[in-house]
Amino acid sequence: MTNPFSVLLSLYYKESPAFLRQSLDSIFRQTLLPSEVILVKDGPLTAKLDETIEEYALRYPQLKIIPLAKNGGLGKALNEGLKYCSYDLVARMDTDDISKPDRFEKQIKIFQEHPELDVVGAWIEEFEGDTSKVTSIRKLPEQPSEIYEYGKKRSPINHPCVMYRKSAVLRVGGYHKFPEDYYLWGYMLKAGCKFYNIQESLLYFRFSRNVFRRRGGWSYAMKELALQCELLRIGYINYRRFVLNVMIRFTTRMMPNRMREIFYKRMLRK
Repeated sequence: MTNPFSVLLSLYYKESPAFLRQSLDSIFRQTLLPSEVILVKDGPLTAKLDETIEEYALRYPQLKIIPLAKNGGLGKALNEGLKYCSYDLVARMDTDDISKPDRFEKQIKIFQEHPELDVVGAWIEEFEGDTSKVTSIRKLPEQPSEIYEYGKKRSPINHPCVMYRKSAVLRVGGYHKFPEDYYLWGYMLKAGCKFYNIQESLLYFRFSRNVFRRRGGWSYAMKELALQCELLRIGYINYRRFVLNVMIRFTTRMMPNRMREIFYKRMLRK
């Protein structure tokens, strides 16, 4: 396999140095190593995080650090990081997750076999504490036509485990406002980009009950409404789908946290 590719990460001050180490170790122990790793520092970090970054930068010359003067959020940080990605194929990852050893090899193989594809995702395993404690698997449809239809209801790609063509992302304007990944997938699918999901888990996603708290409340519900309005405006969803999505999403966002946790685990996970 000769396809060069970049890995893109964004880091902010609340991250755990221990989690960052696990994430970076999983990148540099891949069966197929990246050509470069672009790590965006989204604003000032803690001394421990800076020490960890310096340590890995000395060990791995392919690690390139892009510092930002202030925290601007994930979308802005990733857009800035994309400018420094030297290769068209870019793998995304979060700084607290753990890629399985053959993740990149399997995604590159799909791109080589299907050059018409723009986005290749995979399933992820959600875990609490350590990777032996997997609580659920986020499974997604495989084929482009299935993904196109699925995306009208829910985000069709696991963002922390995606590999995409930088050129295709930039054609639709890159990342937008929160939720950054779902906006991006909607724009790309409507623009005719081809998506594929590998039908196995290639990443361990660090999970906590705080996720359910962050996904609730009026503010989150209004952001969801703005997303659905945009998907309707560009013609990716019709009015009937818009009404259904808003009803379902507003209900789940305004649920008590415990009810929302049960709903996610029993209805939206395997």
